[in-house]
Amino acid sequence: MKQLLVGGIAAFVCASVSIGAAQTVSPEAQRHIDAARAAAGTDHMGLFQPLCDGALSLAKPPAPRGGGPGRGRQGGPPPPPARETWHAEPVKVFDNMYYVGMTEYSSWAITTSQGIILLDAIYDYSIEDEVAEGLKKLGLNPADIKYVIVAHGHLDHAGGAKYLQEKYGARLIMSAADYDLLDQQNPPWKPKRDMVATDGMKVTLGDTTLTLYLTPGHTDGTISTLIPLRDGNQKHLAAAWGGTLFNFGANRPRLVAYTQSAERFRDIATKAGADVILSNHTAYDGSKTKLPAVLARKPGEKHPYVVGSDVVRRYLTVAHECGQAAVAIVPE
Repeated sequence: MKQLLVGGIAAFVCASVSIGAAQTVSPEAQRHIDAARAAAGTDHMGLFQPLCDGALSLAKPPAPRGGGPGRGRQGGPPPPPARETWHAEPVKVFDNMYYVGMTEYSSWAITTSQGIILLDAIYDYSIEDEVAEGLKKLGLNPADIKYVIVAHGHLDHAGGAKYLQEKYGARLIMSAADYDLLDQQNPPWKPKRDMVATDGMKVTLGDTTLTLYLTPGHTDGTISTLIPLRDGNQKHLAAAWGGTLFNFGANRPRLVAYTQSAERFRDIATKAGADVILSNHTAYDGSKTKLPAVLARKPGEKHPYVVGSDVVRRYLTVAHECGQAAVAIVPE
């Protein structure tokens, strides 16, 4: 996990400079940025920096778009990056939850009495290495994956779903809007349309029930999830925020939806007593430092991921306030 830790420090340093050098914004936008910074405190700078920086960038004219790196003369997708740039070893995080993601992109395996629920399917090129082989390293059987919940339909989270469907017969759960998104893009790794997530949907497997909420914004059908966890005789509840950055440009209706979703899921998580916050990017929820801390944890020590309900609430407040700043920056 050393690579995760080093990457987290580098990302923090770079992000710290960008916010400080940002251009002048309206008093309303600045008020929300200040509120987000206050909510972040020392716990959530990994979220505050890229998200509020993304809000500020909406005041700038968009840069010209080219073909992107890694594309040849004939176009087509870039080749997969070298394994050493993305591979991470699996980690048992809770008694019933395991990290089987990459250095930057997360995948969480929740074990139950009747199989495994996987949260996010990372990339098509990394799914076998990280999830299938990672589960085997942990003493688990990837054939026990019964459900795959994909938080949103981008390649870094949905790319491996087709492999899991075809290899293990896993049932895929996505929102209708994000199935439609994949249909529009029609990538070669597109999975079959399967179960459709609805707001408040319960996904029960054996002794474990996850609750899904539609939180549109990052995509039109982003899913955020409440996950019950166990650590010895202690029970905890994770709130997994399903989509983070404003990577859809100055789309005011989407920004408004994002802001409303963050506020709503914050209230849901707070009412439910969530004391663990999760992301599908290791930089945003502190996993770059928390995963090594889990490995170094000694018996009786506090669990690195158990941060308490106030810290969870403040995480989602950062998302809400940065969203409010973005709404204030983008004209009606």
